[in-house]
Amino acid sequence: MLKFNQIKLPKFSKKSAIAVAGGVLFLLFVIAIFRSMPSKITLLEYDNYLQAGAIQNAIIDNNEIIIKTQNGNFILPKEMINLNELGQKVAVEMSSDYSFIWIILILVLFGFISFIIFKFIPFKEISKSKNKPEQPLDNISSQITPVVSNISFDDVAGISEVKSELIEIVDFLKNPSRYTNLGIKMPKGLLMVGPPGVGKTLIAKAVAGEANVPFFYQSGANFVQIYAGMGAKRVRELFSMAKSYAPSIIFIDEIDAVGKARGGNRSDEREATLNQLLTEMDGFLSSSGVIVIAATNKIEMIDEALLRSGRFDRRIFVSLPDITDRSDILNIYLQDKRHNVDIDLVARSTTGFSGAALATLVNEAAINALRNGREIITNDDFKAVENRVIDGKKRIHSLSQNEKQIQAIYQSAKALMAEFCGINFNQISLLNDKFGLGDSFLSSKTDLLGLIKVHLAGISALDLIAGELYTNSKDDLKQAKNIAKELVMDYGMGARIKPNDDEPGLLLEQIRIEVDELVVKMRAEIESLAKFLIENESASKSDVIMIIKRINNG
Repeated sequence: MLKFNQIKLPKFSKKSAIAVAGGVLFLLFVIAIFRSMPSKITLLEYDNYLQAGAIQNAIIDNNEIIIKTQNGNFILPKEMINLNELGQKVAVEMSSDYSFIWIILILVLFGFISFIIFKFIPFKEISKSKNKPEQPLDNISSQITPVVSNISFDDVAGISEVKSELIEIVDFLKNPSRYTNLGIKMPKGLLMVGPPGVGKTLIAKAVAGEANVPFFYQSGANFVQIYAGMGAKRVRELFSMAKSYAPSIIFIDEIDAVGKARGGNRSDEREATLNQLLTEMDGFLSSSGVIVIAATNKIEMIDEALLRSGRFDRRIFVSLPDITDRSDILNIYLQDKRHNVDIDLVARSTTGFSGAALATLVNEAAINALRNGREIITNDDFKAVENRVIDGKKRIHSLSQNEKQIQAIYQSAKALMAEFCGINFNQISLLNDKFGLGDSFLSSKTDLLGLIKVHLAGISALDLIAGELYTNSKDDLKQAKNIAKELVMDYGMGARIKPNDDEPGLLLEQIRIEVDELVVKMRAEIESLAKFLIENESASKSDVIMIIKRINNG
């Protein structure tokens, strides 16, 4: 019979043996824990178990709730559950933590094995190996957890134009079967485009709040990692988690950080992350109940592959709020504060402010009132802090009364010229407009000449009515030059098939003369529309047509 000292054992130290034994015990402990861990289920699956009476009991564990059924144990966030409804059907208990007992048992067993090893089993000591250089971290786990938004559309002002588009998304998330039964595919992705501070993130949270679904927020910068493959790993984890909680919303803020057009300043890690994002958006079905909402203020920088059909199918442009929107936003920010403020007056004096800038303005006004020992906010507080909020680039957009008059004339002339030439537009404001040739594949010479006239109309109107030219014509003049150059050089629509370098300039001079003559005939309409713009700060195409008819019939 063999004795312990006759057994040939591998050459390693007692410390190594104890470490191996501890590792085995720890592995067994982890396996036991994982075997007893509940699985995640969706809110829809939970409702099915509840209605079928299949839930035996439930345990509240911090921010999560564990339900026990004959098919196993399941877990989901506590915020998604109506505890009163659940408590009426099954027993709901608080979690009891027995983990410390398991830890004590493991330590006792580990100590006993260590004693046996030291006391009875001989080992030959071997020399310590040289320390290996520390390896770089390669297992950076992202903590991606859903939240349940408590924001609704009533909490977000100034989005009346985009709300109709968002209501469809909300209805799809609430009633997906209503669409899938009719073979309707909702968009996989929705891209919100607009300047900073207009409330793109708030709008996404409102969609999640209205639909009452889990909301996964990630910034585009979170995907940009210094370790190879970590950005793609985070993308996979995000989509995997969202699918497990479906229906749900993924919101990627500043998507241009990860979705920047490839080529040029190449980054292999950034491209790998973008490729993974493209793959994930291709990989899940529109009926999966996961909607991806992204936001950017630099759509021109985004890779074309992200913008193609089947990924971000729908785009929503969120512009700066007009005077009506600003009044609504100010009402929301002032509703929980004591004030005696003429909100319409503040709204008129904050042209060009975003929703975020208005929030800052209200907060600074409240601080100013407190600083002066008053509990009620007044218009004087807004005047006192206006310059503090409007600085740098924002100062350009804060228009004086004279600047409003100039902008109103300039924009009115462009809108009326667009209507006269049949150029497409939906709305104009003191600061923004968007004129185009529609979605037609081909554009005629007449269309291009009409678009040039639109871009030159504001210059002619200011020269005629104000008797002066201003720097607000810079962008329009650049557009007019580009179109004239393309018309002559690229499309061969000039006087000669082979033009010389002077022909685009001569064409612009000729069109300017025609525009001057047309503006003289439109002067009454321009002045009437300018007055309307000063009062309302924006005008729709129907408003422009109404003013034209009123002048012609009057």
